Amino acid sequence: MRNNKSYYSSKNRITANERIRAIEVRVLTETKDMLGVMTKAEALLKARAAGKDLVLISESTNPPIVKIIDLAKYKYQQQQKEAKNRKKAKSQDLKEVRFTPFMGDGDFEARLNKVKKFLEKGDKVRLTLQFKGRAITKKEFGYAMFEKVIEATADKATVELQPKMMGKKLMAQLMPLKK
Repeated sequence: MRNNKSYYSSKNRITANERIRAIEVRVLTETKDMLGVMTKAEALLKARAAGKDLVLISESTNPPIVKIIDLAKYKYQQQQKEAKNRKKAKSQDLKEVRFTPFMGDGDFEARLNKVKKFLEKGDKVRLTLQFKGRAITKKEFGYAMFEKVIEATADKATVELQPKMMGKKLMAQLMPLKK
C-alpha cells in the first residue's frame, strides 16, 4: 500500500490544467506578460503548444488568473516562498535566568553574559530570584541585583515587566530592542 503524503496542505493545493473550473481565464506567461482573457480551452491549447502547464494563480479575481508555466517549477517557487516566510516568522522564545540574592561576582557575571546572549539572539528573558530561608528579610538585595542587570543590559533591552515579588520569588522580564 502506498503512502500518499502531500507536501502541501489543503489551502496550498495547486490547481492546474483540466482541474481549473473557470470557463474564462486571464492568462499570463512565465515572464508575467499578459496574453489577455480567453476560454480555458484556448489557454490550455497555448500551454500545451509551449510544452508547459496552465496553473491557477488567483481564483478570487474575475476572471481567475492563470499562468502558463512548468508545474514543477511553480511548485519549487512556492516551496521557496514558504521557506522564506518561515524564516522571517522566527518566534521570540522566552528564556529564564535564575539569580540568588547573595551570589558571588563570578556567578553574577556568568549569568549576566547569558542574559546578554539571549537578548542578542532576539529572545525575551525572564529574570527570577529565589529567596530561601531568612534571605526573604533582605528583599532589597534582590531588587539591587535586578537593578544591576537592568543597567548592564540597557543598551540591548527594555524592561517589559518591572521587578515584583510573587511569593518567595522576585521576577522581572526583559524584551530585546528592535534592530
